[in-house]
Amino acid sequence: MEIVYVYVKKRSEFGKQCNFSDRQAELNIDIPPNPELSTLYVERNPVDTGIQCSASMSEHEANTERFEMESCGVNHVEGGWPKDVNPQELEQTIRFRKKVEKDENYINAVMQLGSIMEHCIKQNNAIDIYEEYFDDEDGVEVTEEAPSAKTINVFRDPQEIKRAATHLSWHPDGNRKLAIAYSCLNFQRAPLGMSHESYIWDLENPNRPEIVLKPPSPLVTLEYNPKDSHVLLGGCYNGQIACWDTRKGSLVAELSTIEFSHRDPVYGTIWLQSKTGTECFSASTDGQVMWWDIRKISEPTEVVIMDISRKEQLENALGAISLEFESTLPTKFMVGTEQGIVVSCNRKAKTSAEKIVCTFSGHHGPIYALQRNPFYPKNFLTVGDWTARIWSEDSRESSIMWTRYHMAYLSDGAWSPVRPAVFFTTKMDGTLDIWDLVFKQCDPALSLKVCDEALFCLRVQDTGCLIACGSQLGTTTLLEVSSSLSTLQRNEKNIASSIFERETRREKILEARHREMRLKEKGKAEGKDDDQKDEEMALDLDELVAKAEEEFFEVIFAELKKKEAEALKKKAKPKKKLSLEIEDGEEVLEDHVGEEEEVGEDAGEEREEDLPT
Repeated sequence: MEIVYVYVKKRSEFGKQCNFSDRQAELNIDIPPNPELSTLYVERNPVDTGIQCSASMSEHEANTERFEMESCGVNHVEGGWPKDVNPQELEQTIRFRKKVEKDENYINAVMQLGSIMEHCIKQNNAIDIYEEYFDDEDGVEVTEEAPSAKTINVFRDPQEIKRAATHLSWHPDGNRKLAIAYSCLNFQRAPLGMSHESYIWDLENPNRPEIVLKPPSPLVTLEYNPKDSHVLLGGCYNGQIACWDTRKGSLVAELSTIEFSHRDPVYGTIWLQSKTGTECFSASTDGQVMWWDIRKISEPTEVVIMDISRKEQLENALGAISLEFESTLPTKFMVGTEQGIVVSCNRKAKTSAEKIVCTFSGHHGPIYALQRNPFYPKNFLTVGDWTARIWSEDSRESSIMWTRYHMAYLSDGAWSPVRPAVFFTTKMDGTLDIWDLVFKQCDPALSLKVCDEALFCLRVQDTGCLIACGSQLGTTTLLEVSSSLSTLQRNEKNIASSIFERETRREKILEARHREMRLKEKGKAEGKDDDQKDEEMALDLDELVAKAEEEFFEVIFAELKKKEAEALKKKAKPKKKLSLEIEDGEEVLEDHVGEEEEVGEDAGEEREEDLPT
């Protein structure tokens, strides 16, 4: 059924038709000037007059009636049937439908409602909101942009005595502010008059810091609270833990007591994902990891000693210099130490010794950066000595990937929050390296000279577009990377996962091979030891046999001498010769013994006569 709507209007309602024509100008009135009237006025010179082109409007407020909404559930049950019709019986319902369809009122109602419904349906079909335009055309191939970065802003330490920027933290809401901790990490070489202040900068105003933080000792680390952007946590050079509330000003809001604080500078502080948002933990080179609650920060709630021998002796503890905590793994945390060992810990263990689960060793110096991959938490990045290494929790003996040894010392590193295969490292020669494992694995995808002095710290914004780098002279450079480095590439997650899994399998195979070789070498060494022992046993056996024979014959000869002496004593009439032999001593007896075979039967018969029966 086609719907046609015709607009009908009477000609008289249109109005009179307008006819236009040309004619000469016509003067209706002409008033000449009258000079006499000027005497009635006083000239005002100059004259100021305000002119407003737009219409004048007044501002007013109106409170509209509040619209209240309520959510409620509706239980729909099939209805509309008469009481005498059971809707469960198919025959009764069919019979009732046929009866209703024959009624004239039913047909008229359907015809009226049908026209209205058809109009609404066609009105909805006039515009297809789900239509996709240009669907048939082929997509244009977009050339990939080359990796690049540019400097946006530079924040310089306003103090005359320059200090190193040791830690950076982005504002959790909008990332429009940057908190920077300033300190001198040279032991007992801090210049006289050095300021203890640290600052919070607004990205749009690099000339002057927005907020000044005044700690009791220079700050080594500084972190925003992800749940409350007004609260900051700082680790001091003297080992204390400080807390600020920017709404209360620049002074410290909460401070731990020196007796229960760290003994060395606090190099790592991290907020925990808790219900209250007030729990955190810290690490220091004194070998302790402490848990704190900023509501009662006077002393720690828990302490773990980084003694991998599990004897819980502080003098044997490894100095902690970096921390890692992943909110998806609330019971696990990792600690990077000065000795180049990564210690994996379990917070829920019963004893402090059981909290140290395993270790990963591979660096020759302190581990300055430790971070899990945001997409694959099993894989984590460590930066220390001259290399950056990627590890897997399934392979403990060696890292699965690592960079080549650089000429300059590496100082910090971090994963990209938006791309799983991209990470950043800073070096002591002032260079920022950006690594893209999908693009290139042997060399960095982009190497950028940020400044002439050493870079100490690095922090990436949550969107992955901005990178802040802190230098030795307190200068923080803000860089913006290209879209190719800050946008997730097609199928990148699968590629990165396959790379990590492939390298993990390779390391496991190599570990098994090395284990077999070590067992073989151990077996060979044990075999050599057994041969040496057999030879020594053979030599010892000959000596023992000779010694046993010698002792045996000595016993025999002693018994013979003893019996011979007893026989001589019991002899009734000893002969002169025999007495002489006894007086002559053992030599004669020995001669007799030795000449026993030569004497023959006569000597035997003589002895039988002399000796009693």
